[in-house]
Amino acid sequence: MPHGTLDCMTLSLPDRAGLDLSGMLDVAYQQARQGLAEGGIPIGAALFAADGTVLGAGHNRRVQADDPSAHGETDAFRAAGRQQDYASTIMVTTLSPCWYCSGLIRQFGIGTVVIGEHTSFYGGEDWLRDHGTEVIVLDDERCTTMMSSYIAANPAVWNEDIGIAPADATERKA
Repeated sequence: MPHGTLDCMTLSLPDRAGLDLSGMLDVAYQQARQGLAEGGIPIGAALFAADGTVLGAGHNRRVQADDPSAHGETDAFRAAGRQQDYASTIMVTTLSPCWYCSGLIRQFGIGTVVIGEHTSFYGGEDWLRDHGTEVIVLDDERCTTMMSSYIAANPAVWNEDIGIAPADATERKA
């Protein structure tokens, strides 16, 4: 496992022991599937209260809304509305959060991030850990398969999503 990944199967999490992390990931995964069905990038997320109650769920809408800031985590965060305190909340996402979404997690002090997969993309996980955010990676095969299939079929859209410029200007116009 790269970069000190936490293996959920062997990790002792006393504060999370009663939570069904797989079930929580299912909420985010369904959001990713919805985004894909809408013609978008299949990244889903959900923000949960400490007791596992869904506060908000969303998916990447960059393509659908023509909005470069409409990432899965930001969509879930917006859907959750204002919270008094984010330290006990849990952000569950199908893919490792990018730097933009990692910044949101740090800005509001979200205490825990549960990641479906980080094989296709390894975002700001180490930075989040280094700044006190609990990071749990589930290595979910469904998430890996969906994302790797999408990237293979849509490399230009994916590169745009993660901030990689096209090889030449003509690709930019397409």
